Amino acid sequence: VPGTGVDHTNFMSDFDDDDCDFDDDYYNDMEDDIADDETEKKNVEDAENAEAECLETVQIEQVLNEAVAALVESIHVTPTLARALLNGHSWDVDKVRLLMSSPSTLDDAMVACGMQLKTNDGAKKPKLSTRSLESEASTSSSTECAVCIRSDVEMRWLACEHSFCLTCWRTHIEMRLSSGVSTRIECMHSDCTLVCSAEFALAALNKAAFRAKYEKFVFRDYVTAHPELRFCPGRDCTLIIRSREQKPRRITCDKCSATFCAMCSGAYHAPTSCEMIKKWMVKCEDDSESANYISAHTKDCPQCHSCIEKNGGCNHMQCLKCKHHFCWMCFGDWKTHGSEYYECSRYRENPEVATEANHMKARRALEKYLHYYERYENHAKSLRMEVQMRDKLKQRIEEKVTGHDGTWIDWQHLHEASMLLAKCRYTLQYTYPFAYYLERCARKELFEYQQAQLEKEVEDLAWAVERADAGSRGVLEAHMHRAEHKRATLLHDFFLADDDANSFAALPGQLRPDEDAPSTSTSPKDSVLKATSKAVSKEKTASSKGKVSS
Repeated sequence: VPGTGVDHTNFMSDFDDDDCDFDDDYYNDMEDDIADDETEKKNVEDAENAEAECLETVQIEQVLNEAVAALVESIHVTPTLARALLNGHSWDVDKVRLLMSSPSTLDDAMVACGMQLKTNDGAKKPKLSTRSLESEASTSSSTECAVCIRSDVEMRWLACEHSFCLTCWRTHIEMRLSSGVSTRIECMHSDCTLVCSAEFALAALNKAAFRAKYEKFVFRDYVTAHPELRFCPGRDCTLIIRSREQKPRRITCDKCSATFCAMCSGAYHAPTSCEMIKKWMVKCEDDSESANYISAHTKDCPQCHSCIEKNGGCNHMQCLKCKHHFCWMCFGDWKTHGSEYYECSRYRENPEVATEANHMKARRALEKYLHYYERYENHAKSLRMEVQMRDKLKQRIEEKVTGHDGTWIDWQHLHEASMLLAKCRYTLQYTYPFAYYLERCARKELFEYQQAQLEKEVEDLAWAVERADAGSRGVLEAHMHRAEHKRATLLHDFFLADDDANSFAALPGQLRPDEDAPSTSTSPKDSVLKATSKAVSKEKTASSKGKVSS
Protein backbone atom coordinates (compact mmCIF):
# COMPACT_ATOMS: atom_id res chain seq x y z
CA VAL A 1 0.00 0.00 0.00
CA PRO A 2 1.68 3.27 -1.10
CA GLY A 3 2.87 5.46 1.72
CA THR A 4 2.38 2.80 4.39
CA GLY A 5 5.22 0.39 3.80
CA VAL A 6 2.74 -2.49 3.71
CA ASP A 7 2.88 -5.05 0.95
CA HIS A 8 -0.69 -5.16 -0.27
CA THR A 9 -0.11 -8.55 -1.89
CA ASN A 10 0.86 -10.17 1.38
CA PHE A 11 -1.85 -8.20 3.21
CA MET A 12 -4.59 -9.55 1.02
CA SER A 13 -3.15 -13.03 1.03
CA ASP A 14 -3.61 -13.19 4.80
CA PHE A 15 -7.38 -13.51 4.23
CA ASP A 16 -9.20 -16.25 2.48
CA ASP A 17 -12.83 -17.18 1.93
CA ASP A 18 -12.95 -19.16 5.17
CA ASP A 19 -12.39 -15.95 7.14
CA CYS A 20 -15.64 -14.54 5.77
CA ASP A 21 -17.67 -17.54 6.87
CA PHE A 22 -18.63 -15.77 10.09
CA ASP A 23 -20.10 -12.79 8.27
CA ASP A 24 -21.92 -15.01 5.80
CA ASP A 25 -23.31 -17.16 8.58
CA TYR A 26 -24.33 -14.05 10.49
CA TYR A 27 -26.39 -12.62 7.66
CA ASN A 28 -27.75 -16.04 6.75
CA ASP A 29 -28.90 -16.49 10.34
CA MET A 30 -30.48 -13.05 10.34
CA GLU A 31 -32.33 -13.82 7.12
CA ASP A 32 -33.55 -17.06 8.64
CA ASP A 33 -34.69 -15.19 11.76
CA ILE A 34 -36.59 -12.66 9.67
CA ALA A 35 -38.21 -15.48 7.69
CA ASP A 36 -39.13 -17.22 10.94
CA ASP A 37 -40.55 -13.97 12.27
CA GLU A 38 -42.70 -13.52 9.17
CA THR A 39 -43.91 -17.10 9.61
CA GLU A 40 -44.76 -16.40 13.25
CA LYS A 41 -46.61 -13.24 12.21
CA LYS A 42 -48.64 -15.18 9.66
CA ASN A 43 -49.37 -17.95 12.17
CA VAL A 44 -50.64 -15.43 14.72
CA GLU A 45 -52.74 -13.69 12.08
CA ASP A 46 -54.25 -17.01 10.98
CA ALA A 47 -54.85 -18.11 14.58
CA GLU A 48 -56.68 -14.86 15.33
CA ASN A 49 -59.14 -15.39 12.50
CA ALA A 50 -62.02 -17.83 12.86
CA GLU A 51 -62.96 -20.18 10.06
CA ALA A 52 -66.26 -18.76 8.83
CA GLU A 53 -68.36 -18.23 5.75
CA CYS A 54 -70.63 -15.27 4.99
CA LEU A 55 -74.02 -16.35 3.65
CA GLU A 56 -77.14 -14.68 2.33
CA THR A 57 -80.57 -15.16 3.91
CA VAL A 58 -81.61 -17.61 1.18
CA GLN A 59 -78.59 -19.81 1.87
CA ILE A 60 -79.32 -19.85 5.60
CA GLU A 61 -82.93 -20.80 4.96
CA GLN A 62 -81.64 -23.72 2.93
CA VAL A 63 -79.40 -24.81 5.81
CA LEU A 64 -82.32 -24.72 8.24
CA ASN A 65 -84.70 -26.49 5.85
CA GLU A 66 -82.16 -29.27 5.33
CA ALA A 67 -82.02 -29.84 9.10
CA VAL A 68 -85.83 -29.94 9.26
CA ALA A 69 -86.01 -32.38 6.34
CA ALA A 70 -83.40 -34.65 7.92
CA LEU A 71 -85.35 -34.79 11.21
CA VAL A 72 -88.70 -35.35 9.48
CA GLU A 73 -87.25 -38.25 7.54
CA SER A 74 -85.58 -39.89 10.53
CA ILE A 75 -88.32 -39.68 13.21
CA HIS A 76 -91.41 -39.19 11.01
CA VAL A 77 -92.87 -36.02 12.48
CA THR A 78 -94.47 -33.03 10.78
CA PRO A 79 -92.25 -30.13 9.63
CA THR A 80 -94.03 -27.89 12.16
CA LEU A 81 -93.07 -30.14 15.06
CA ALA A 82 -89.57 -30.69 13.66
CA ARG A 83 -88.90 -26.93 13.49
CA ALA A 84 -90.16 -26.42 17.06
CA LEU A 85 -88.01 -29.27 18.41
CA LEU A 86 -84.88 -28.12 16.58
CA ASN A 87 -85.36 -24.51 17.61
CA GLY A 88 -85.72 -25.58 21.23
CA HIS A 89 -82.58 -27.74 21.12
CA SER A 90 -80.01 -25.55 19.33
CA TRP A 91 -80.80 -27.08 15.91
CA ASP A 92 -78.94 -30.25 16.89
CA VAL A 93 -80.53 -33.00 14.78
CA ASP A 94 -78.68 -35.81 16.55
CA LYS A 95 -79.69 -34.54 19.99
CA VAL A 96 -83.36 -34.35 19.01
CA ARG A 97 -83.22 -37.85 17.53
CA LEU A 98 -81.83 -39.15 20.81
CA LEU A 99 -84.49 -37.37 22.87
CA MET A 100 -87.33 -38.63 20.69
CA SER A 101 -86.05 -42.21 20.78
CA SER A 102 -86.53 -42.50 24.54
CA PRO A 103 -90.03 -42.40 26.10
CA SER A 104 -88.57 -40.92 29.28
CA THR A 105 -87.23 -37.83 27.47
CA LEU A 106 -89.75 -37.51 24.63
CA ASP A 107 -92.47 -35.82 26.69
CA ASP A 108 -90.03 -33.44 28.37
CA ALA A 109 -88.69 -32.40 24.97
CA MET A 110 -92.21 -31.78 23.68
CA VAL A 111 -93.18 -29.74 26.75
CA ALA A 112 -89.97 -27.71 26.58
CA CYS A 113 -90.65 -26.57 23.01
CA GLY A 114 -94.29 -25.72 23.78
CA MET A 115 -95.84 -28.44 21.65
CA GLN A 116 -97.29 -30.49 24.51
CA LEU A 117 -99.05 -29.61 27.74
CA LYS A 118 -98.23 -30.60 31.28
CA THR A 119 -100.98 -30.86 33.91
CA ASN A 120 -100.76 -29.33 37.38
CA ASP A 121 -100.19 -32.70 39.03
CA GLY A 122 -97.10 -33.28 36.90
CA ALA A 123 -98.63 -35.84 34.53
CA LYS A 124 -98.29 -35.15 30.82
CA LYS A 125 -101.26 -34.96 28.56
CA PRO A 126 -101.26 -37.35 25.61
CA LYS A 127 -98.78 -36.55 22.89
CA LEU A 128 -100.18 -34.23 20.25
CA SER A 129 -101.00 -36.16 17.14
CA THR A 130 -100.27 -35.07 13.61
CA ARG A 131 -103.98 -34.63 13.07
CA SER A 132 -104.40 -32.32 16.06
CA LEU A 133 -101.49 -30.19 14.95
CA GLU A 134 -102.91 -29.85 11.47
CA SER A 135 -106.40 -28.90 12.75
CA GLU A 136 -105.27 -25.90 14.78
CA ALA A 137 -107.11 -23.55 12.43
CA SER A 138 -110.51 -25.23 12.89
CA THR A 139 -113.49 -22.93 13.18
CA SER A 140 -116.77 -23.00 15.09
CA SER A 141 -119.60 -20.62 15.93
CA SER A 142 -121.11 -22.58 18.81
CA THR A 143 -118.65 -21.42 21.46
CA GLU A 144 -118.44 -18.04 23.19
CA CYS A 145 -115.09 -16.19 23.07
CA ALA A 146 -113.70 -15.89 26.61
CA VAL A 147 -112.03 -12.55 25.81
CA CYS A 148 -114.66 -10.45 24.01
CA ILE A 149 -117.68 -12.50 25.23
CA ARG A 150 -119.11 -12.87 21.73
CA SER A 151 -120.60 -16.02 20.25
CA ASP A 152 -121.51 -14.90 16.75
CA VAL A 153 -117.89 -14.78 15.56
CA GLU A 154 -115.46 -17.17 13.94
CA MET A 155 -113.64 -19.21 16.60
CA ARG A 156 -110.21 -20.81 16.49
CA TRP A 157 -108.24 -22.91 18.92
CA LEU A 158 -104.97 -24.74 19.35
CA ALA A 159 -104.64 -28.44 20.20
CA CYS A 160 -105.36 -27.49 23.83
CA GLU A 161 -108.94 -26.69 22.65
CA HIS A 162 -109.05 -23.26 24.33
CA SER A 163 -111.37 -21.37 21.95
CA PHE A 164 -111.09 -17.68 21.16
CA CYS A 165 -112.40 -15.63 18.25
CA LEU A 166 -110.20 -14.90 15.27
CA THR A 167 -110.15 -11.16 16.01
CA CYS A 168 -108.85 -11.73 19.56
CA TRP A 169 -106.24 -14.20 18.30
CA ARG A 170 -105.11 -11.64 15.73
CA THR A 171 -104.87 -8.88 18.33
CA HIS A 172 -102.99 -11.16 20.71
CA ILE A 173 -100.44 -12.19 18.08
CA GLU A 174 -99.95 -8.61 16.88
CA MET A 175 -99.33 -7.41 20.46
CA ARG A 176 -96.79 -10.17 21.07
CA LEU A 177 -95.05 -9.29 17.83
CA SER A 178 -94.87 -5.66 18.93
CA SER A 179 -93.06 -6.93 22.04
CA GLY A 180 -90.55 -8.82 19.87
CA VAL A 181 -91.95 -12.31 20.54
CA SER A 182 -92.55 -14.71 17.62
CA THR A 183 -91.72 -18.39 18.13
CA ARG A 184 -92.98 -18.40 21.75
CA ILE A 185 -96.44 -16.87 21.33
CA GLU A 186 -98.49 -18.91 23.79
CA CYS A 187 -102.18 -19.64 24.05
CA MET A 188 -104.27 -16.81 25.55
CA HIS A 189 -105.58 -19.02 28.34
CA SER A 190 -103.89 -18.05 31.61
CA ASP A 191 -102.82 -21.58 32.55
CA CYS A 192 -101.89 -22.79 29.07
CA THR A 193 -98.31 -22.91 27.75
CA LEU A 194 -99.02 -24.34 24.32
CA VAL A 195 -97.25 -22.36 21.60
CA CYS A 196 -98.82 -21.15 18.36
CA SER A 197 -97.25 -22.71 15.30
CA ALA A 198 -96.10 -20.56 12.39
CA GLU A 199 -98.99 -21.83 10.27
CA PHE A 200 -101.56 -20.85 12.90
CA ALA A 201 -100.07 -17.38 13.43
CA LEU A 202 -99.78 -16.58 9.73
CA ALA A 203 -103.35 -17.75 9.14
CA ALA A 204 -104.59 -15.36 11.85
CA LEU A 205 -102.68 -12.32 10.59
CA ASN A 206 -104.33 -10.44 7.74
CA LYS A 207 -101.99 -7.45 7.38
CA ALA A 208 -98.96 -7.81 5.12
CA ALA A 209 -96.81 -5.73 7.48
CA PHE A 210 -97.47 -8.00 10.46
CA ARG A 211 -97.01 -11.15 8.38
CA ALA A 212 -93.63 -9.86 7.16
CA LYS A 213 -92.66 -8.92 10.72
CA TYR A 214 -93.64 -12.37 11.99
CA GLU A 215 -91.57 -14.15 9.34
CA LYS A 216 -88.64 -11.84 10.05
CA PHE A 217 -88.81 -12.44 13.80
CA VAL A 218 -89.16 -16.21 13.40
CA PHE A 219 -86.10 -16.29 11.17
CA ARG A 220 -84.24 -14.17 13.72
CA ASP A 221 -85.12 -16.61 16.49
CA TYR A 222 -83.98 -19.57 14.38
CA VAL A 223 -80.62 -17.95 13.62
CA THR A 224 -80.12 -16.89 17.24
CA ALA A 225 -80.85 -20.41 18.50
CA HIS A 226 -78.37 -21.99 16.05
CA PRO A 227 -74.90 -22.13 17.65
CA GLU A 228 -73.10 -21.87 14.30
CA LEU A 229 -75.03 -18.85 13.00
CA ARG A 230 -74.88 -15.19 13.91
CA PHE A 231 -76.01 -11.99 12.25
CA CYS A 232 -73.29 -9.65 11.06
CA PRO A 233 -73.28 -6.68 13.47
CA GLY A 234 -72.21 -4.33 10.68
CA ARG A 235 -74.45 -1.37 9.98
CA ASP A 236 -77.22 -2.23 7.49
CA CYS A 237 -75.49 -5.53 6.65
CA THR A 238 -77.78 -8.42 5.75
CA LEU A 239 -75.22 -11.23 5.71
CA ILE A 240 -75.27 -14.06 8.24
CA ILE A 241 -72.04 -15.66 9.39
CA ARG A 242 -71.71 -19.40 9.75
CA SER A 243 -68.81 -20.53 11.92
CA ARG A 244 -68.15 -23.63 13.97
CA GLU A 245 -65.56 -21.75 15.99
CA GLN A 246 -66.12 -22.00 19.74
CA LYS A 247 -63.25 -19.70 20.66
CA PRO A 248 -63.04 -15.89 20.95
CA ARG A 249 -61.57 -15.42 17.50
CA ARG A 250 -62.01 -12.64 14.96
CA ILE A 251 -64.59 -12.81 12.18
CA THR A 252 -64.52 -10.31 9.31
CA CYS A 253 -67.60 -9.83 7.15
CA ASP A 254 -67.00 -10.15 3.42
CA LYS A 255 -69.58 -7.48 2.62
CA CYS A 256 -69.17 -4.65 5.14
CA SER A 257 -65.71 -5.56 6.58
CA ALA A 258 -67.07 -5.42 10.13
CA THR A 259 -65.00 -7.41 12.63
CA PHE A 260 -66.42 -9.10 15.71
CA CYS A 261 -65.84 -11.93 18.15
CA ALA A 262 -66.91 -15.41 17.05
CA MET A 263 -68.22 -16.27 20.53
CA CYS A 264 -69.96 -13.19 21.93
CA SER A 265 -70.59 -11.32 18.63
CA GLY A 266 -69.27 -8.17 20.27
CA ALA A 267 -66.27 -6.16 19.16
CA TYR A 268 -63.15 -8.30 18.77
CA HIS A 269 -61.38 -7.95 22.12
CA ALA A 270 -58.12 -9.94 22.11
CA PRO A 271 -56.37 -10.54 24.48
CA THR A 272 -59.34 -10.02 26.84
CA SER A 273 -61.78 -12.92 27.22
CA CYS A 274 -65.51 -12.61 26.52
CA GLU A 275 -66.28 -12.86 30.23
CA MET A 276 -63.77 -10.17 31.11
CA ILE A 277 -64.88 -7.71 28.45
CA LYS A 278 -68.52 -8.18 29.41
CA LYS A 279 -67.77 -7.34 33.04
CA TRP A 280 -65.53 -4.46 31.96
CA MET A 281 -68.18 -2.89 29.69
CA VAL A 282 -70.81 -3.18 32.41
CA LYS A 283 -68.40 -1.57 34.86
CA CYS A 284 -67.74 1.30 32.47
CA GLU A 285 -71.42 1.92 31.75
CA ASP A 286 -73.16 1.51 35.10
CA ASP A 287 -72.98 3.64 38.23
CA SER A 288 -70.65 1.35 40.18
CA GLU A 289 -67.78 3.81 39.95
CA SER A 290 -70.02 6.67 41.00
CA ALA A 291 -70.67 4.69 44.17
CA ASN A 292 -66.94 4.14 44.54
CA TYR A 293 -66.34 7.89 44.14
CA ILE A 294 -68.90 8.69 46.81
CA SER A 295 -67.33 6.16 49.15
CA ALA A 296 -63.81 7.38 48.48
CA HIS A 297 -64.39 11.15 48.58
CA THR A 298 -67.26 11.62 51.01
CA LYS A 299 -68.11 10.85 54.62
CA ASP A 300 -71.38 10.45 56.49
CA CYS A 301 -72.56 12.98 59.04
CA PRO A 302 -72.09 11.31 62.46
CA GLN A 303 -75.54 12.55 63.56
CA CYS A 304 -77.96 12.22 60.61
CA HIS A 305 -75.72 10.09 58.37
CA SER A 306 -76.16 12.35 55.34
CA CYS A 307 -73.48 12.11 52.70
CA ILE A 308 -71.05 15.06 52.88
CA GLU A 309 -68.28 16.04 50.48
CA LYS A 310 -65.48 18.27 51.79
CA ASN A 311 -65.11 21.32 49.55
CA GLY A 312 -62.64 23.37 51.55
CA GLY A 313 -59.49 23.13 53.63
CA CYS A 314 -61.07 23.66 57.01
CA ASN A 315 -61.77 20.53 59.06
CA HIS A 316 -64.62 22.23 61.00
CA MET A 317 -67.65 20.83 59.18
CA GLN A 318 -71.34 21.71 59.47
CA CYS A 319 -73.97 19.39 58.08
CA LEU A 320 -76.38 21.31 55.86
CA LYS A 321 -79.22 18.99 56.79
CA CYS A 322 -79.08 18.73 60.58
CA LYS A 323 -76.67 21.66 61.25
CA HIS A 324 -74.43 19.41 63.34
CA HIS A 325 -70.85 20.69 63.82
CA PHE A 326 -68.13 18.04 63.80
CA CYS A 327 -64.48 17.45 63.03
CA TRP A 328 -63.73 16.00 59.57
CA MET A 329 -60.69 14.14 60.87
CA CYS A 330 -62.06 12.36 63.94
CA PHE A 331 -65.86 12.83 63.56
CA GLY A 332 -65.94 14.26 67.10
CA ASP A 333 -68.49 16.88 68.19
CA TRP A 334 -66.86 20.27 67.61
CA LYS A 335 -68.29 21.60 70.90
CA THR A 336 -66.47 18.98 72.92
CA HIS A 337 -63.30 19.15 70.89
CA GLY A 338 -61.63 21.00 73.76
CA SER A 339 -59.50 24.12 73.78
CA GLU A 340 -56.92 22.40 71.62
CA TYR A 341 -59.05 21.89 68.54
CA TYR A 342 -56.58 19.58 66.87
CA GLU A 343 -56.08 17.16 69.72
CA CYS A 344 -57.50 14.54 67.32
CA SER A 345 -53.97 14.28 65.93
CA ARG A 346 -53.28 11.96 68.86
CA TYR A 347 -53.92 8.34 68.07
CA ARG A 348 -56.81 6.72 69.88
CA GLU A 349 -58.61 3.46 69.51
CA ASN A 350 -61.27 4.42 67.02
CA PRO A 351 -64.54 2.47 66.88
CA GLU A 352 -64.88 3.67 63.28
CA VAL A 353 -61.72 1.86 62.16
CA ALA A 354 -63.74 -0.56 60.05
CA THR A 355 -65.55 2.32 58.34
CA GLU A 356 -62.28 4.09 57.58
CA ALA A 357 -60.82 0.85 56.24
CA ASN A 358 -63.76 0.58 53.88
CA HIS A 359 -63.11 4.15 52.72
CA MET A 360 -59.46 3.31 52.03
CA LYS A 361 -60.42 0.15 50.22
CA ALA A 362 -62.86 2.07 48.04
CA ARG A 363 -60.20 4.68 47.28
CA ARG A 364 -57.71 2.03 46.19
CA ALA A 365 -60.32 0.29 44.05
CA LEU A 366 -61.25 3.60 42.42
CA GLU A 367 -57.62 4.51 41.76
CA LYS A 368 -56.97 1.14 40.16
CA TYR A 369 -60.05 1.36 37.96
CA LEU A 370 -59.25 4.90 36.84
CA HIS A 371 -55.67 3.91 36.04
CA TYR A 372 -56.80 1.27 33.56
CA TYR A 373 -59.91 3.06 32.31
CA GLU A 374 -58.07 6.29 31.45
CA ARG A 375 -55.55 4.37 29.33
CA TYR A 376 -58.26 2.24 27.72
CA GLU A 377 -60.28 5.31 26.82
CA ASN A 378 -57.22 7.28 25.68
CA HIS A 379 -56.36 4.65 23.08
CA ALA A 380 -59.99 4.57 21.97
CA LYS A 381 -59.81 8.34 21.37
CA SER A 382 -56.49 7.95 19.54
CA LEU A 383 -58.08 5.36 17.26
CA ARG A 384 -60.87 7.77 16.38
CA MET A 385 -58.43 10.58 15.70
CA GLU A 386 -56.20 8.37 13.58
CA VAL A 387 -59.14 7.61 11.30
CA GLN A 388 -58.98 11.28 10.30
CA MET A 389 -55.22 10.99 9.95
CA ARG A 390 -55.62 8.06 7.53
CA ASP A 391 -58.06 10.08 5.44
CA LYS A 392 -55.59 12.97 5.26
CA LEU A 393 -52.80 10.54 4.46
CA LYS A 394 -54.79 9.03 1.63
CA GLN A 395 -55.50 12.50 0.26
CA ARG A 396 -51.81 13.35 0.55
CA ILE A 397 -50.83 10.23 -1.41
CA GLU A 398 -53.35 11.02 -4.12
CA GLU A 399 -51.92 14.53 -4.42
CA LYS A 400 -48.40 13.11 -4.72
CA VAL A 401 -49.47 10.68 -7.43
CA THR A 402 -51.46 13.35 -9.28
CA GLY A 403 -48.42 15.66 -9.17
CA HIS A 404 -46.24 12.88 -10.68
CA ASP A 405 -44.23 12.64 -7.47
CA GLY A 406 -44.05 8.87 -7.62
CA THR A 407 -46.74 6.24 -8.11
CA TRP A 408 -49.22 4.74 -5.68
CA ILE A 409 -46.82 1.83 -5.16
CA ASP A 410 -44.09 4.27 -4.09
CA TRP A 411 -46.34 5.64 -1.35
CA GLN A 412 -48.20 2.44 -0.48
CA HIS A 413 -46.01 1.88 2.57
CA LEU A 414 -47.59 4.94 4.25
CA HIS A 415 -51.06 3.48 3.91
CA GLU A 416 -49.88 0.08 5.13
CA ALA A 417 -48.17 1.69 8.12
CA SER A 418 -51.32 3.58 9.11
CA MET A 419 -53.40 0.40 8.89
CA LEU A 420 -50.88 -1.54 10.98
CA LEU A 421 -50.86 1.29 13.52
CA ALA A 422 -54.64 0.96 13.90
CA LYS A 423 -54.39 -2.81 14.35
CA CYS A 424 -51.64 -2.56 16.99
CA ARG A 425 -53.33 0.25 18.89
CA TYR A 426 -56.62 -1.66 18.85
CA THR A 427 -54.92 -4.65 20.49
CA LEU A 428 -53.18 -2.34 22.96
CA GLN A 429 -56.51 -0.80 23.97
CA TYR A 430 -57.91 -4.18 24.99
CA THR A 431 -54.83 -5.11 27.01
CA TYR A 432 -56.01 -2.79 29.79
CA PRO A 433 -59.23 -4.62 30.73
CA PHE A 434 -57.15 -7.81 30.65
CA ALA A 435 -54.54 -6.31 33.00
CA TYR A 436 -57.29 -4.97 35.31
CA TYR A 437 -58.65 -8.46 35.97
CA LEU A 438 -55.37 -10.39 35.79
CA GLU A 439 -54.04 -11.87 39.02
CA ARG A 440 -50.95 -10.45 40.70
CA CYS A 441 -48.29 -13.00 39.90
CA ALA A 442 -45.34 -13.70 37.60
CA ARG A 443 -47.74 -13.98 34.70
CA LYS A 444 -48.89 -10.40 35.23
CA GLU A 445 -45.29 -9.20 35.56
CA LEU A 446 -44.52 -10.63 32.14
CA PHE A 447 -47.74 -9.31 30.64
CA GLU A 448 -47.13 -5.76 31.86
CA TYR A 449 -43.60 -5.90 30.46
CA GLN A 450 -44.87 -6.95 27.04
CA GLN A 451 -47.69 -4.43 27.26
CA ALA A 452 -45.19 -1.63 27.91
CA GLN A 453 -43.04 -2.75 25.00
CA LEU A 454 -46.04 -2.81 22.68
CA GLU A 455 -47.13 0.63 23.84
CA LYS A 456 -43.66 2.06 23.17
CA GLU A 457 -43.56 0.63 19.65
CA VAL A 458 -47.11 1.81 18.91
CA GLU A 459 -46.30 5.39 19.89
CA ASP A 460 -43.01 5.30 17.96
CA LEU A 461 -44.87 4.04 14.90
CA ALA A 462 -47.52 6.75 15.29
CA TRP A 463 -44.80 9.41 15.47
CA ALA A 464 -43.09 8.00 12.39
CA VAL A 465 -46.32 7.77 10.36
CA GLU A 466 -47.28 11.37 11.08
CA ARG A 467 -43.85 12.60 9.92
CA ALA A 468 -43.10 10.14 7.14
CA ASP A 469 -41.84 11.26 3.74
CA ALA A 470 -40.47 9.60 0.61
CA GLY A 471 -37.04 9.04 2.11
CA SER A 472 -38.17 7.44 5.37
CA ARG A 473 -39.49 4.15 4.01
CA GLY A 474 -36.77 2.02 5.58
CA VAL A 475 -37.22 3.60 9.00
CA LEU A 476 -41.00 3.30 8.78
CA GLU A 477 -40.84 -0.37 7.82
CA ALA A 478 -38.51 -1.01 10.76
CA HIS A 479 -41.07 0.54 13.12
CA MET A 480 -43.81 -1.53 11.51
CA HIS A 481 -41.80 -4.72 11.94
CA ARG A 482 -41.12 -4.10 15.63
CA ALA A 483 -44.69 -3.05 16.45
CA GLU A 484 -46.25 -6.08 14.79
CA HIS A 485 -43.67 -8.36 16.41
CA LYS A 486 -44.60 -7.04 19.87
CA ARG A 487 -48.31 -7.44 19.14
CA ALA A 488 -47.87 -10.98 17.81
CA THR A 489 -45.72 -11.98 20.79
CA LEU A 490 -48.21 -10.67 23.34
CA LEU A 491 -51.17 -12.37 21.66
CA HIS A 492 -49.27 -15.62 21.27
CA ASP A 493 -48.27 -15.73 24.94
CA PHE A 494 -51.55 -14.55 26.49
CA PHE A 495 -54.36 -15.23 24.04
CA LEU A 496 -53.56 -17.87 21.45
CA ALA A 497 -51.21 -20.24 23.26
CA ASP A 498 -53.81 -21.10 25.88
CA ASP A 499 -57.46 -20.47 25.08
CA ASP A 500 -58.36 -20.45 28.78
CA ALA A 501 -55.37 -18.48 30.00
CA ASN A 502 -57.33 -15.25 30.16
CA SER A 503 -60.53 -16.58 31.67
CA PHE A 504 -61.40 -16.22 35.35
CA ALA A 505 -61.59 -19.96 35.91
CA ALA A 506 -58.12 -20.49 34.47
CA LEU A 507 -56.42 -18.05 36.83
CA PRO A 508 -55.86 -19.98 40.06
CA GLY A 509 -55.60 -17.83 43.14
CA GLN A 510 -56.82 -14.77 41.27
CA LEU A 511 -57.72 -11.75 43.31
CA ARG A 512 -60.72 -9.63 42.65
CA PRO A 513 -59.94 -6.08 41.48
CA ASP A 514 -61.05 -4.66 44.83
CA GLU A 515 -58.84 -6.96 46.93
CA ASP A 516 -55.51 -5.99 48.43
CA ALA A 517 -52.31 -7.56 47.26
CA PRO A 518 -50.82 -10.13 49.65
CA SER A 519 -47.77 -9.15 51.59
CA THR A 520 -45.70 -11.82 49.85
CA SER A 521 -45.56 -12.65 46.15
CA THR A 522 -47.98 -15.29 44.98
CA SER A 523 -45.29 -16.79 42.76
CA PRO A 524 -41.60 -17.52 43.34
CA LYS A 525 -39.24 -14.68 42.59
CA ASP A 526 -37.22 -16.78 40.19
CA SER A 527 -40.34 -17.28 38.07
CA VAL A 528 -40.62 -13.53 37.64
CA LEU A 529 -36.95 -13.20 36.80
CA LYS A 530 -37.13 -16.07 34.34
CA ALA A 531 -40.21 -14.66 32.60
CA THR A 532 -38.77 -11.15 32.42
CA SER A 533 -35.42 -12.43 31.22
CA LYS A 534 -37.16 -14.31 28.43
CA ALA A 535 -39.06 -11.18 27.42
CA VAL A 536 -35.85 -9.10 27.40
CA SER A 537 -34.21 -11.70 25.21
CA LYS A 538 -37.09 -11.45 22.76
CA GLU A 539 -36.77 -7.66 22.83
CA LYS A 540 -33.09 -7.76 21.91
CA THR A 541 -33.76 -10.19 19.08
CA ALA A 542 -36.60 -8.07 17.75
CA SER A 543 -34.47 -4.92 17.91
CA SER A 544 -31.68 -6.50 15.90
CA LYS A 545 -34.16 -7.72 13.32
CA GLY A 546 -35.70 -4.29 13.08
CA LYS A 547 -32.29 -2.75 12.32
CA VAL A 548 -31.66 -5.24 9.54
CA SER A 549 -35.10 -4.53 8.06
CA SER A 550 -34.35 -0.83 7.86
